[in-house]
Amino acid sequence: MELSRRDFVATMAASGLMGIQTTAAPGVAHYVRYEYRGKRGYGLLEQDAIREIRGGLFGERTPAGAKVKLADAKLLYPCEPTSVLAVGLNYKSHLGNRPAPTKPELFFKPLTSLVDPAGEIVIPPGAKNVHYEGEFVIVIGKTARQVAEDDALNYVFGYTCGNDVSERDWQRDDLQWWRAKGADTFGPLGPAIVTGLEYRKSRLQTRVNGEVKQSQLLSDLLFDVPAIVSFASRHVTLHPGDVIYTGTPGATSAMKPGDTVEVEIDGIGVLRNRVK
Repeated sequence: MELSRRDFVATMAASGLMGIQTTAAPGVAHYVRYEYRGKRGYGLLEQDAIREIRGGLFGERTPAGAKVKLADAKLLYPCEPTSVLAVGLNYKSHLGNRPAPTKPELFFKPLTSLVDPAGEIVIPPGAKNVHYEGEFVIVIGKTARQVAEDDALNYVFGYTCGNDVSERDWQRDDLQWWRAKGADTFGPLGPAIVTGLEYRKSRLQTRVNGEVKQSQLLSDLLFDVPAIVSFASRHVTLHPGDVIYTGTPGATSAMKPGDTVEVEIDGIGVLRNRVK
């Protein structure tokens, strides 16, 4: 049975995929990781359905014949990285009184911080000042080591949305950021990975309960995708599926239980998570 227009819109909105063009310009595609009837896999988003792909996401992949209705599937964070990196202070609007960095300032987030689209951000015991940080996220597609900046895009598979959730008191008072930015559920990611996106033309917005809190063009990144990937690969080998959160713009503020936080990037979709 075909979805009605109303049902289609509701499904796409609930999945965080409303507004993306799934059959847009040549070379643009949206990939998701999903669970259906107890099985997990990768698929190509086609309107209101997910077409299963064979061969894995980062190697030789071919669309299979099987399709799953988007409404019947659970979207998972869209890849399975071996490492999660993040960049701090990467927009002028986020610097405040601090000097601009001379290189990408990178740190690690643990894999256990990752959260599915529509998953919950859980405020941990003792946390009193937990902030959202809407971010544009790079997904690595090939093993990258000592990559030149002018060749770095050849190692990028695509892009997705992220939320680098941060406990500001711990970030200020602890010597390391292991819990301030790495606590369980502090890394929402998704809903889809887009390939072929001209990301510089896209805008990032973060909304809390529908109110816009952050809004910035991705062309305003102090260090762009090639610079970040090249710099990181000089020191750490990057593997297919690894992700790099690229920094948050503007000011942030504390979240409270019951809030709904949305990170939207033009051409990718909306990452939507409730706070618990």
